[in-house]
Amino acid sequence: MTADTALTTPDCLLTLAVPAALEEDVLDLLRTLPHMAPGFTLVPAQGMGAHIHLASSMEQVQGRARRVLVQLAIVQTQVEPLIDALRKALPTPQIAYWAAPLLAFGRLGSLS
Repeated sequence: MTADTALTTPDCLLTLAVPAALEEDVLDLLRTLPHMAPGFTLVPAQGMGAHIHLASSMEQVQGRARRVLVQLAIVQTQVEPLIDALRKALPTPQIAYWAAPLLAFGRLGSLS
């Protein structure tokens, strides 16, 4: 692995837990930041807990809220700048995030 590769190989998994109502806003913003968020994965989820806003009648009955997890494999030094950009554009306590070390990242084949 070269020094250039080591600098660009993702070493952090950033996860955003986004309410369904804000999903498109977050995705639109991430698309405008390809230098910080070159790609991401969406996972349907449900949130439960004291700080979860239950928007619909169905969510109130079920006691859980629809969420999407947006996962980004990025370089750890990009986490804070990306979170800052998200916070400035969408200053809401309804979007939670966490970052964890990414032990490996790669592809099973070459990109064409």
